[in-house]
Amino acid sequence: MEGKFGQQNVTPTPNENSGEEMKKDFKGFLGSTKKFLMEVLEIKSNTDPVAAKESIIADIPFKGHTSWILICSIFIASVGLNANSTAVVIGAMLISPLMGPILGMGMSLAINDIDTLRRSLKNFAVMVVLSVVTAFLFFYFFPLRDESSELLARTKPDIRDVLIAFFGGLALVIARAKKGTIASVIFGVAIATALMPPLCTVGFGLAIGKPLYAAGAMYLFIINTIFIGLATFLVIKYLRFPMVRYANSRKRRFIARVASLVGLAVMVPAGFTFYNVFLESLFRKQAQQFLSDTVEIYEFKGNGRYENDLTDIHFDKNEGSYLEVAILGTEEVPENIINTWRNKKNGYSRLRDAELRVLQGGKDDSEEKFNYVSELYESKKAELLTKDERIRVLEEELASLSEAAAMQIPFQDISAEARANYENIDAMGFSYRIQTDFNKLDTIPLFEVKWKQNIGQGQIDNDQKRLSDWLKLRLQNNKIQVKQVKD
Repeated sequence: MEGKFGQQNVTPTPNENSGEEMKKDFKGFLGSTKKFLMEVLEIKSNTDPVAAKESIIADIPFKGHTSWILICSIFIASVGLNANSTAVVIGAMLISPLMGPILGMGMSLAINDIDTLRRSLKNFAVMVVLSVVTAFLFFYFFPLRDESSELLARTKPDIRDVLIAFFGGLALVIARAKKGTIASVIFGVAIATALMPPLCTVGFGLAIGKPLYAAGAMYLFIINTIFIGLATFLVIKYLRFPMVRYANSRKRRFIARVASLVGLAVMVPAGFTFYNVFLESLFRKQAQQFLSDTVEIYEFKGNGRYENDLTDIHFDKNEGSYLEVAILGTEEVPENIINTWRNKKNGYSRLRDAELRVLQGGKDDSEEKFNYVSELYESKKAELLTKDERIRVLEEELASLSEAAAMQIPFQDISAEARANYENIDAMGFSYRIQTDFNKLDTIPLFEVKWKQNIGQGQIDNDQKRLSDWLKLRLQNNKIQVKQVKD
């Protein structure tokens, strides 16, 4: 049908109507989802900048009580690392006050507070020196200085340490900024970011004369510090904490530039470190994949064996990376197989420039392999001995408890049954008697019975024998003795 001006009216089809409705529904769904996520993830409205700033500044100083708490926690952590006890290390991290100056540095850079930055750097230096000196003195004078797995794990960072430090710092400063600080988050971050163990390991490395250990541990500590501070800086910038104002406009601009430069100086090495650790993580991932696809599936015909625990995956961009594989036993892997492994290695993008070393038979490397095995044994020996000792103690405790449980006498029930079955009983008692024949000790369950006075001794003897037989049968214990008690 045509309209007034000769145009045809077009009525929307049912399919077009349904399409428009679907679009509206979809837009409404997206809008609802966006609103829901904004409500769930929004943190600005429940933030208390003033209280958060005051609490962070209050935790910066290291003097008096805080210094002694730090010293004690460093001693506890050093003992835990030396004994390879994760539980003790966690306990030390819970009481350690290491986070204050780091949060102070991140916050002061974000709000251009040069005075707080100066105090934070000063107390940060005091914290590091005090911690390292305490750990050094402990490990230097303590007679047991084994290189436990807990200590060795703190000498080199990987991508996980970087991520833990960054997201731990995020969680910590968000918890601090919230109205009503979430204490559980603060404790959890103190454990997760693990600032204290690397400092203890620095002292350990210096005490045993291994500066590379100390350097690696200090590197790990600095990485944790940088990324916690970076997370603090970013969150406080996002939450728009009020900037510190200076009356002198020239000084204010100078402070702002200094803070920006320091922030940039922190972020550049942080980014560089993250990139290097990320590259090493990719390298190790491909190395593990290569080993599982080649070396681990190789079938030995004799007594040869591949030891995964002795494999050394070394990443170094400057001096060259390598994969060192140890083959134990008298059977050697043929050279053509090793060349095949090298060809397959070159198929992995991250492993092309890495050298594949295969340590096996022969006099040249037998000593090196022996050192590998000895090193692995020593690192595991303490742990194995600890487990065996723990199992032995638990077994003895279980046996003792089982024996004690078997000897438990339900005296209340027994006395009630005895009174119902033996009318001549006037009173009854029970105790354990320890006796010896000078060869061994024995514990005897002893029942003491007082009989009524109006019965003869013959009746008492008869009833007492019957009572003794019944108690032995009832309690399944032939050691039971019954004794007559007279007034």
